[in-house]
Amino acid sequence: MEDTAAPAGGSVPPEKLVKVYLKMREARDKLVQEQEAALQQVEESMKRVKMALLEYCKEQNIESVRTGAGMFYRSVKQRYWTNDWEAMGKFVVENNVPELLEKRLHQGNTKTFLEQNPDLLPPGLNVDSEFTITVRKN
Repeated sequence: MEDTAAPAGGSVPPEKLVKVYLKMREARDKLVQEQEAALQQVEESMKRVKMALLEYCKEQNIESVRTGAGMFYRSVKQRYWTNDWEAMGKFVVENNVPELLEKRLHQGNTKTFLEQNPDLLPPGLNVDSEFTITVRKN
């Protein structure tokens, strides 16, 4: 059963707090949506300017330019990924190159492992827990 009565001491009743919270969340979501649309327009414009600067570097066969407003330069950015994790894992083990991988734990899998193996605690594992409040509309 829901408690809609005011708590002792004259503080604000939980029902009113939930209503206010939901209103504020709706206002926040609307602002975020508006800002995301504006930000997307700015980012698209910036992308077009960067493409023009890249084209300038290509046409002039140069790597950098200094202007009165500032400088720009082009560089090569590379990203690496795999579409075959099984083969990559085997390669890492066979060639003893664990440095090709990032060091982080999968949160969901670690939680599941600990729940299924309460007597096994991985060495060096740290856990941070905190209470949170989730508010939902009826």
